[in-house]
Amino acid sequence: MRDVSGKAETRDVLIVVYDGVQLLNVAGPLDVFDRAEYEAEPGYRVRLASVGGRPVTTTARTRLGVSADLARVRKPPDTLVVAGGRGYPVAASDGDLVRHVRRLAGGARRTGSVCTGAFVLAEAGLLDGRRATTHWASCADLAAAYPAVSVEPDAIFVRDGHVLTSAGVTAGIDLTLALLEDDFGPEAARAVAKHLVVFMQRPGGQSQFSTWTRRDPPRGGALRDLVEDIDAHPDGDLSVPALAARLGMSRRHFSRLFSQQIGISPGAYVERARVAAARTLLESTAGTVDTIAGQCGFGTVETMRRAFVRETGVSPAAYRERFRRG
Repeated sequence: MRDVSGKAETRDVLIVVYDGVQLLNVAGPLDVFDRAEYEAEPGYRVRLASVGGRPVTTTARTRLGVSADLARVRKPPDTLVVAGGRGYPVAASDGDLVRHVRRLAGGARRTGSVCTGAFVLAEAGLLDGRRATTHWASCADLAAAYPAVSVEPDAIFVRDGHVLTSAGVTAGIDLTLALLEDDFGPEAARAVAKHLVVFMQRPGGQSQFSTWTRRDPPRGGALRDLVEDIDAHPDGDLSVPALAARLGMSRRHFSRLFSQQIGISPGAYVERARVAAARTLLESTAGTVDTIAGQCGFGTVETMRRAFVRETGVSPAAYRERFRRG
């Protein structure tokens, strides 16, 4: 971006904050933008903005000073970013905040969100008909509240045209590095990532960080008991014929009933239950991958590896390296 004289201009970035914003959702992108000044001239001019220009209190109970009142920002920034945090429900219901975000996004070159800041963009109608993501724990809520948004729960960040959304917390750094790469090239982004000691592009998606949640099982009866037994004994014979026989049903009827009441097929449920059990053992024990594969009902290590990659985006060995406790 250059002015009429051909000289490169500093890119104007506006980060929208509010009470209950998460500190790292703001500080992570700020540090990327700040460090960019050392790797690419002329870099960025970053301002924090709130309704009324008031300081805000973060979830870490720290106060953030704000340099701009959203209502007084007349010229749209080059880049508009809405941060996330536990205060997002109030922010998304704040008519003034949402209206100003919509107005400024209309003239910005690009608009983004970090974590649950996506709910503010969605409330402003900026994600309608687009792909988006947010923190893994809030993806289902985003999809339910805004059916016009195509939510991608495993993505670290999603780019759909000029709108970008990121997963939770530290994923704001991934998003900002992508913006930096767009503006100044991969070498500048790589240098900043190296200085901050983060991945330029982290391996795997956010499934590796999530805890497995499933639709609530039936309140009672044989199917609920069966589901609980699958979770408790993933190493058993959990083939569809064996499970159907335990309930005295035909395979076809059992598969249809299970899918209707649990939300996924029996085979998919068994695989997720086995991967969940393997994750726990990889995190908390020193057992070999081969031993864990057997304990969790996988016939071979390779079978476990393939299922693990499908569910989490990374291999069992990589998962253990990142999440092993003690």
